[in-house]
Amino acid sequence: MSHLSEVATKVVDNVERVIVGKNAEVKLSLVAMLSKGHILVEDVPGVGKTVLAKSLARSLGCSFKRIQFTPDLLPSDVTGVSIYNQSSGEFEYRPGPVTAQVVLADEINRATPKTQSSLLEAMEERQTTVDGVTYPLPEPFLVLATENPIEYEGTFPLPEAQLDRFLLRLSLGYPDKSDEVAILQDQHRAHPLDSLEAVVSAAEFVQAQEEVKAVHVDQMLVEYIVSLSIATREHEDVYLGASPRGSLGLYRASQAYAAMADRDYVTPDDVKAVAVSVLSHRLILNASARMKQSDARSVVADVLSRVPVPGAWAVSGSRSR
Repeated sequence: MSHLSEVATKVVDNVERVIVGKNAEVKLSLVAMLSKGHILVEDVPGVGKTVLAKSLARSLGCSFKRIQFTPDLLPSDVTGVSIYNQSSGEFEYRPGPVTAQVVLADEINRATPKTQSSLLEAMEERQTTVDGVTYPLPEPFLVLATENPIEYEGTFPLPEAQLDRFLLRLSLGYPDKSDEVAILQDQHRAHPLDSLEAVVSAAEFVQAQEEVKAVHVDQMLVEYIVSLSIATREHEDVYLGASPRGSLGLYRASQAYAAMADRDYVTPDDVKAVAVSVLSHRLILNASARMKQSDARSVVADVLSRVPVPGAWAVSGSRSR
């Protein structure tokens, strides 16, 4: 795993030249990319959501496209369109911005559900279909979507099918005082993003994505991951719990997290480190939970505290004897 952890360290260090004081969030972003997953960043304007996407793309030497989601955006504006060429007498495909390697879906909840759904095939199957013809998407491929959790006027809530396509949800949050001072000083003459260069090639990163699959997950940990998902479905505050896709996402993210730590095996701590980000956005809370002002993150944290960690029974049992 030394090659993979070296790749991860290079990318994280490079991105942190621009995104200051958010080491955990940058690492989780890379976990998603190594797992071939997508990211939903839910936060207020001005905390670096767009800069994070651009930094990841530049660090990997990937192509980058930004889609500004608005109510009048059409599905063809995302996937592309076929245009009739009079000289050749045939229709020619003009690719949309979704064909880039890193796609920023900015304020995704401002587009209609019909336009939002145009991303479903791309995110799940890494291909897009226009006029009955299917076109493969490049590798690596990442959709990083953003939404503002405060301003809801003129927005369309993401449907569950769309939310379930995101491997994890992040919130960057405001930097602390010293980090914000450092941001101002770094941008005194120019933005650090302007001088950011690739530290890993796209081909090398695709190889790292394949290496993640070789990380060993013990059978007890597989059962632990499934038990966590089942516990979300049976939790008293949850109307709809995590799907099997959520279990698989937690499995893949745990592998990537372990690989970034230069280990070829997953531990329970790896699962716990990514569980809140992977599972919370997949839950729908019931009415009583909303009245208590509970949130999905606290529910996942509660589930983690309730579900026994593999091996805990054996250890406690041996001590009691």
